[in-house]
This record gives sequence, C-alpha cells and structure tokens, in this order.
Amino acid sequence: MLDLQGYGWLLLQGLQMTVLVGLCAMFMAILFGLLGAWGKFSHSRLANWAADTYTTVVRGVPELILLLLVYYGVPKLIQDGAAALGYELRLDLNPFVAGFMTIGFIYGAFCTEVLRGAFLSVPRGQMEAARAIGMSKALAFRRVQLPLAMRMALPGLGNVWMVLIKATALISLIQLDELMRNAKLAATATHQPFTFYFLASLLFLAITLVSTLVLKRAETWAKRGVRV
Repeated sequence: MLDLQGYGWLLLQGLQMTVLVGLCAMFMAILFGLLGAWGKFSHSRLANWAADTYTTVVRGVPELILLLLVYYGVPKLIQDGAAALGYELRLDLNPFVAGFMTIGFIYGAFCTEVLRGAFLSVPRGQMEAARAIGMSKALAFRRVQLPLAMRMALPGLGNVWMVLIKATALISLIQLDELMRNAKLAATATHQPFTFYFLASLLFLAITLVSTLVLKRAETWAKRGVRV
C-alpha cells in the first residue's frame, strides 16, 4: 500500500495551482499573440519591428532565464536605480503574478506565429463579402475574420497549451507552491523522491490527457457545419 505520509493533499494543492497558473498564462499568451499578430500585419514599421523583435528574441532565449530575469533581476535593477537617485525602495514581486505573466509573455511569441498563420488562412473573399453587405471594418473583423481565424488556430493553440502547462514546472524556482515545488517539499520531508516525483509526473500526464480530450471536443465543435 502506497504510504504518502499525509503529503498527498500537498500534491493536490500543487496541482490546483499548476492548472490555475497554466490557464492564466494561456489567457495572457493569446492576448500577447493577438497583439503580436496585429503588429506583424500593421502598416506601421515600428509595430512590424516590435512584433518581429518580440518573437525573435523571446523564442531564442530559454524560459528559465527569462523567468529568473523578471522575478529576481527586474526588482533589483529598479531598486538599484532608485538608490542611485537617492531613494530607498524595496520591491518584491508576487510569484504567482510574475510566474503567469512571464510564461504568458513567453508563449505569446509562439501564439503570435500561430495566429498570424491562421489570419493568413482566412480567404480574402470572406472579408470582402462582409464589407459588401455593409459591415464596418471593425465589425467584419469581429464577426467574420476573428472567429474563422480562431477556428483555424485552435490546433496550434492546443499545441502551445501542451508545452506551456509543462513549462509551469519552472515556476517552482521562484517559490510558488505549484505541483513541482510541492513534490520536492514532500520528497525532502519523507525521503521518498521517486514516489513523489513519479506521482507529479503522473499528474502532469493527467492534465495533458484531459487537455487532449477537451481540445478534440473543441475542434469538433468549431468545425460544426463545415464541409470538408
């Protein structure tokens, strides 16, 4: 009989936090992705440059470095800047907010390319037809282009979610009590590292399996009424 010595609840609490961080980060990633895709399509050179720089730099730097840079580096930089100006300032970031914002910012770069491809896949005739019946550009975007693009982007966004949820394990390094950190605490206290890390891996696997089922249902729902 598996004896978790009363630490099973700690894993479940970590699981809840991991899912919450993942959902918040995915929401932010889609927002950053929409903004990045807008920048790529914009006629503004500054917006083009900002979007290209964002996707190139963020996708080229490891997630762990960016996370440590934001959580430990940015507060220290601001504090040193304030000290140089003669002010005493102490800045501590909330690990939950810093974690999901950073993960969302990182995977927003991947969502940018997914959404850019999805918007390019929408036939031009759809927008032209919407404008022809009197829709404004904004209304045609909201009622025609965006729903079609999101339907095409769904498989790609699903892949981003699968990678993102595993990346939340990195947040254990900034002291947030998510699944990986709680597994480490339980393993250290009970001297059963294999048991708790193995259980943590099973819980991550459970998240991805449930996500796969949900994504399949969502893709089926999004394709309703579409003739192949």
